[in-house]
Amino acid sequence: MALPLSHDDVLAATRHWLTRAVIGLNLCPFAKAVHVKQQIRYAISEATSLEGVLSDLEAELQILTAADPATIDTTLLILPHALADFTDYNDCLFFADRLLRQLRLEGELQIASFHPRYQFEGSEADDIENYTNRAPYPILHLLREASIERAVDAFPDAADIYERNQETLRRLGHAGWLDWMNEPAQD
Repeated sequence: MALPLSHDDVLAATRHWLTRAVIGLNLCPFAKAVHVKQQIRYAISEATSLEGVLSDLEAELQILTAADPATIDTTLLILPHALADFTDYNDCLFFADRLLRQLRLEGELQIASFHPRYQFEGSEADDIENYTNRAPYPILHLLREASIERAVDAFPDAADIYERNQETLRRLGHAGWLDWMNEPAQD
């Protein structure tokens, strides 16, 4: 029987993943700035069902929309108790995008996806390239479109990020990934 996860443990694991994988491997060249400026909201959901996740998602979309971007530029909605199955999580993304449209936030916000068992279409479950989107817990990453546009304008090869990330993971391999992730984060 698994012990209940504390908010501190969930937050620590998520921050470690962000600093080691996302920033440390430069999987997202835009993440470091919002991390350093402390503009990331970490929202840990207690939801255990799709309905609960969508309710928390709606609340977080409204919080992000109302917030000053200088204070909260992006939100990681962390789902440690829901959507452990990747197929269920993937199905949730359909409803999450529908909610975004219903709230008339399409074009203002978007949702990126991360999951412990993330698997790109056409890939095998153990392909190392899937790790570019693997996180310790299911996460819905809420991003401001305006921030994405500014970041893409500042990063001339933004379209190449996906391929570069996959190459980074291929170079590391599974053993290298585990070694990298087992090292302490350096903020």
